[in-house]
Parts: sequence; structure tokens; C-alpha cells
Amino acid sequence: MELVPQRRLELFSGRSHPALAREIASCLGIEIGEAHLTEFADGQIHCRYDDSIRGSDVFIVQTHCRPVNDSIMEQLIMIDAAKRASAHQIIAVCPYYGYSRQDRKSAGREPITAKLLADLLTAAGATRVVSIDLHSGQIQGFFDFPVDHLTAAPVLLEYLRRDNPEEMVIVSPDAGRVKVAERFAQQLGADLAFVHKRRPKGQINTVEALEVIGSVEGRRCVIIDDMIDTAGTVCAAAGRLVDAGATDVWVMATHPVLSDPARERLLAAPISRIVVTNTLPVDMSRPIANLEVLSVAPVIADAINAVFTDSSVSEIFGGQNLS
Repeated sequence: MELVPQRRLELFSGRSHPALAREIASCLGIEIGEAHLTEFADGQIHCRYDDSIRGSDVFIVQTHCRPVNDSIMEQLIMIDAAKRASAHQIIAVCPYYGYSRQDRKSAGREPITAKLLADLLTAAGATRVVSIDLHSGQIQGFFDFPVDHLTAAPVLLEYLRRDNPEEMVIVSPDAGRVKVAERFAQQLGADLAFVHKRRPKGQINTVEALEVIGSVEGRRCVIIDDMIDTAGTVCAAAGRLVDAGATDVWVMATHPVLSDPARERLLAAPISRIVVTNTLPVDMSRPIANLEVLSVAPVIADAINAVFTDSSVSEIFGGQNLS
């Protein structure tokens, strides 16, 4: 007699962004499992799964938002608990991958912390990682198991198609994002431009926008970036675009990190619309009037379903999720 085990998908959420996990579960038509996350008196995190997850494909959703180190440690503990509970596969779903900008050494005696985080996830017991718009595609090479690199592009492109995209200019705020901006321009049939920027040596979170490459005079410009942290890059780019004759400037980014003084900079900059996704929770107690948040839950849910059913993730994006 041959026994064919029935595969089970189990979805769990850390405490960094439960609203996104609930949306993902709703898209999948399942319930979020109970991980019973608590803290001891000294702040140490404890996790215990309510029901048996032996032989299950366990997806653990945790975006690495503030406090970043706590979010990461909580996910590592959840992964370790799942491994010791004999889960078949453990997939770390990290909509925003922490420390992604520290993916190389830019000066001597620095760490490569994105690689360190990859090692930690591996040591904890993860067998796969799902993330959205990594700061650099090379981060995938830090893992010795599959990494599904998703993109928020379908959500952002759908939004842009509502407003005469052929009349827009898609703008990369620096040379590193030109490839992504070019894909947006091709999909929309729009023109492309980019801003040449410089970071003064030894100064953190300081950006100088030097020159606009491309024709933007009298046009609506849409700046495309992977994240808005302190907003120095996009605000400097927006100012330079207006100086070059742009009549309207929008900013679109996947990850709304929004560290201080981002809000003050965005409110003071010549930006009429800011569009981000919900890979990170946005503090609504400190609203930005022209900020819109789009949901990537359907994109993540489709990827989770593809991983679980052993179907193609890249086909969800028509192969446009490769870096």
C-alpha cells in the first residue's frame, strides 16, 4: 500500500505588520495560524504554535520594520520553532528585507550585513525566502536555497495607467535605478530620464542632485525608487526636475521607510503626489496629505500559492521580476 501524504499550507504572522498578513490570508482564502508570540519580563521573545505543523509548508510573514532588530529576531525565533516542530518547508516571507542597503563594502572595515541576515535566516531553518523589490538583486546570491524576488511593479503600473501614461516621463532618481525605470517606461510607452546624484564622502543621508539627463520641460515626471527612507534622494531629484522645467512631479516607491526627517522633507518638496505600497506599515498618526498607499497583498498571495503548488513565480510577472 502506497501512502500519499496530503500537503498543508500554514500561514503565520509576526507582530511587525499583521494588517498585511491578514490581507494576504484573505487573498488566499485561509486563516492565519496562532503562533502565540509573547515576551518574558526581560524582553526575550517566546513562540509556540497552537496546533501541529508537522509536515506542513509553513509561510512566516514578517516585514523588517522598526524596531528592525526586534522584527528580525522575532522571525528567526518563529522559524526555529517551526523547524523544531518538524515543518516540511519553512518559507520566510520578508516583504521588506532588512539591512538590504548593506549589500557590499563601500569602505574599509565595514560589514556586509545583508549577507549576515541571509546567514541568520539559513541557520534558523528557513528553506526559502520571498521578498519584494530588494535594494539589489545580488542579495539573492547570499542564499544557498531559492529566493523568490517579487516586484511591486504590476501594482504601480496599474495605478499609472489611469493617468495618460504616454504623456509622462519616468525618472530614475540615480544611476542605480535606471534599469527599473526603463522597464516602467517601456511598459507605459513613456519617455525616460534620470538624475545624476552624488553623496558627499563621509556624510550619511545627504544627497546632492547635480544634473537631469533627458527632456522633462513642460512634462509630468514620475520618480521611481525602491524605497523612501529619509527622502533625501527623491526630494533632491524633485527639486532638480522642477528647475529643469517639469510642471508636475510624482514619487513612487515600494517601501515607505519614512525615517525622520522624511515627512518634513516631502511636505516641503515640490512633489504633488507620493505613491507607496504597504510592504511596511505607515504611521497614520503623522499623515502626509498627498500620500497614497497601494496593497501588494495580492502579489504576495499569488507568489505563496505558486510556491506551494510548485508552479512558476516568474510567470506571475511575465518574467519582469528578474534583476
